[in-house]
Amino acid sequence: MERGASLFSVTSKPMGNQAMVYLLLGLAILAVADCNLEVDILHSQRLAWDDPNNVLQSWDPTLVNPCTWFHVTCNNDNSVIRVDLGEAGLAGPLIPQLGMLANLQYLELHGNRINGSIPKALGKLRSLVSLDLQQNLLSGPIPSSLGNIKSLRFVRLNRNRLTGEIPIEMLNLIRTGNLSVMNVSDNYLDGTLRRSEQTGFTITTIMQDQKASK
Repeated sequence: MERGASLFSVTSKPMGNQAMVYLLLGLAILAVADCNLEVDILHSQRLAWDDPNNVLQSWDPTLVNPCTWFHVTCNNDNSVIRVDLGEAGLAGPLIPQLGMLANLQYLELHGNRINGSIPKALGKLRSLVSLDLQQNLLSGPIPSSLGNIKSLRFVRLNRNRLTGEIPIEMLNLIRTGNLSVMNVSDNYLDGTLRRSEQTGFTITTIMQDQKASK
């Protein structure tokens, strides 16, 4: 019996090591798959934009991850946390797939000619801290789904062509989230609001104006 028990323990140890190897390999494959997904998303966004200044020429879809691309910052897990393309001369729409960049914290696209609507799917960016889309050509309503992002601190949508009202879900971020600045001035939004509201230790500055009707 002792020899049988000893034999069982000797053969089971390599099996445990083998299982650990498979587990680590599986995790590595998942990490690569996530990185490849981010490559696909950002490359699709590149294709949707007109880029007359070739600022996106480093966005090579054949690379394993986008962390060596200009204007993209990654964390230690090679996942995208920042896209910085302010005043880059870009034109065209935002694709809904941007909402799948799970770890994105900063989307800085101010001062371009980005048009179309703000995708509802951006409300899935649950790690987003700053959404800067000011000084573009965006139209349509502000998606209420942005109110799902409790991490949001800065929302700058001013100087666009947005219409409708500020969603109540966005205003609720003042009370339930971390929102510090929401600038939606110089759009075609209904109502006029310009105030700073203090909630606990947070002061939220909200700026909204109507463009003059022509």
